[in-house]
Amino acid sequence: MQDALAAEYLNTQEVAAYLRLKERTIYELVRNRQIPCSRVTGKLLFPRRLIDLWVTSQLDFEGAELRRAPAVVAGSHDPLLEWALRASGSELALLTGGSEDGLARLAADKAMVAGLHILDARTGIHNVPAVQATGGLADIVLIEWAKREQGLVVARGNPQRLAGIADLARPGIRLVPRQEGAGAQILLRQLLDQAKQRFEGLLVVDPPALTESEVAAAILDGKADAGMAVRGVAHHFRLDFLPLRWERFDLALRRRSYFEPPVQRLLGFTRSEAFARHAAELGGYDIAATGAVTYNA
Repeated sequence: MQDALAAEYLNTQEVAAYLRLKERTIYELVRNRQIPCSRVTGKLLFPRRLIDLWVTSQLDFEGAELRRAPAVVAGSHDPLLEWALRASGSELALLTGGSEDGLARLAADKAMVAGLHILDARTGIHNVPAVQATGGLADIVLIEWAKREQGLVVARGNPQRLAGIADLARPGIRLVPRQEGAGAQILLRQLLDQAKQRFEGLLVVDPPALTESEVAAAILDGKADAGMAVRGVAHHFRLDFLPLRWERFDLALRRRSYFEPPVQRLLGFTRSEAFARHAAELGGYDIAATGAVTYNA
C-alpha cells in the first residue's frame, strides 16, 4: 500500500526531480496556485496523473493540433451535470446529442468536453473501450462525473404493471426511445439482447427523445408508457422508476483542456456542499469518486 501511494503521489523533492526544476521553483508555483497539489497534515503531495496533465497543458506551440475547442459540453445528457453547469458559473454551454456524437465532436475539436456512458457489452467496462476505438483521441482523459442508477421511467403508479425490460415487448406497450448513439439506447439494445428480445419488434413512438427530460415529458403527456432514463429524472418529474443497473458517467476531454478555467470551475464546484446536496435530492447518484481520473490515454 505504501509503495502504491508513493507511485501515485510525489513529494516536493520528487516532483522537482520529475520536472527537472529546482525545489524553490516548485514552492513558488504552489504559492501562486499554478501547479496541482494537495496539503496533507502540512505536507505537500503532488498527484502524478495531474502533474502529467499539467505539463501537457503548458505546451507552447501553435498549430491545428492544439487549437482551442469551444467551451461546449457535448455528448450525453445528465440532469446533475446540466444543473451544475449553470450553478457553478462554468460558462460551459450544453449540446446534448448522445455519447457517440459527443466523442465525434470532441475528436473534431468542436467541443471541449463530452459526457459519456457507453457500456462495452464484451468487457462490461464503461467508456474506455469506446474511447480506445475512436481515432483522433490519443490524448484523451476520462474524469468520473458520477455513478448513476439507470432504468425504466414509467407513469406514476406504474399503470401498465411493467416489471422489467422484457415487458417492453408486451402488446400495446409504447416505448419512447433515445437517439441512436446515445448511451441509454446502446444499453437498451444490450439489455433487450440479454432478454432475447429485439428492439425492432417493440412499439416505438416518434420522435426519439434527445434528453432524459424529453423521455419524462413523453410519459407525462401520455405519448409513451416507458423510456430509459436515470432515477433522478423520474424523481424530478414525480414518475415511477424501475431500476435496471448502475453505470459510470464520465467526462471525456483532451489533456490540454483539463486546466481550462471553465473546466476547473465545474470540477471545483463538485467539491461543494451545494453539489452534494443537489445530487442527494435528485437520488440515484453516487458521487464518492467524482473528479477521479478513470483513464489517461
